[in-house]
Amino acid sequence: MTPAAESLPDLPEEDTRWRAAGDRIETLLDACAAGGALERAEQLVRELTDLYGSGLARMLRIATAADPGIADAVAADDLVASLLLVHGLHPHAVERRIADALDGVRPYLGSHGGDVDLLEVAPPVVRLRFAGSCKSCPSSAVTLELAIEDAIKAAAPEITTIDVVTDDAGQSVIPADSLLARVHTEGHRRASWQPVPTLSELAPGEVGGFSVASAAVLACRVGDEFLAYRDHCPNCTREFAGATLTGSVLHCPHCDCGFDVVHAGRAVDGATSAHLEPVPVLLRDGVLSMAVVDEVAS
Repeated sequence: MTPAAESLPDLPEEDTRWRAAGDRIETLLDACAAGGALERAEQLVRELTDLYGSGLARMLRIATAADPGIADAVAADDLVASLLLVHGLHPHAVERRIADALDGVRPYLGSHGGDVDLLEVAPPVVRLRFAGSCKSCPSSAVTLELAIEDAIKAAAPEITTIDVVTDDAGQSVIPADSLLARVHTEGHRRASWQPVPTLSELAPGEVGGFSVASAAVLACRVGDEFLAYRDHCPNCTREFAGATLTGSVLHCPHCDCGFDVVHAGRAVDGATSAHLEPVPVLLRDGVLSMAVVDEVAS
């Protein structure tokens, strides 16, 4: 027997429980075939999950007893880390997981002129200070906050509430809070990420219409940056079919009103305070995706 195995504590009660797991699973499979499948299938899933969780716990104890550095290696593997999170076995505390998740998105935030500070972790709540945005653009702040939320939810599923304090320095004329309200849960509205791989086919300076989760979206490409807005002119209320992009200014083909797509879609001529409704765009799992607000029943 290896020193690592010798260091593991004897758990006779746990041994007895898991030695009988095979019999319980076989009994449940037979019952599913005979009828009452749903309830028994759910119990079967619970039994399997608990069985594999116990096995993972033992493997982790054996591995870390032989080499404590293995804990960091398994935590760095996204798939393994996600399995460990499911079973409550992740070797790192929630504070470290959140800090590591924020470090992972900081290069992306920095590329948009943003940053984030971790203020407090008190599960199920985490408090952050969100500083900066791309060219003081609140619509970029929306996208960056969603990127932060994605990272935290993946690293710490026990966190259900993320309170964000926004740095007011350099805030533009369109408050970020008014835009964030459109993509956060609010009454009968909610946002969900939808992959839009064809968005990458837009050439620089090109405008295109997309149907995303039954919503009409207008996307623009300015240099290497993709920006998206609801396909609705706030000035004349018509769609943007036939719209053109000059630099960063989108021209409505019907009323000729111009909107700066890089700066939250605000009107450029000063004649109106109206602005486009932004649709956040992020590269998620290697695929360009949009966070679209869906109307749902109250």
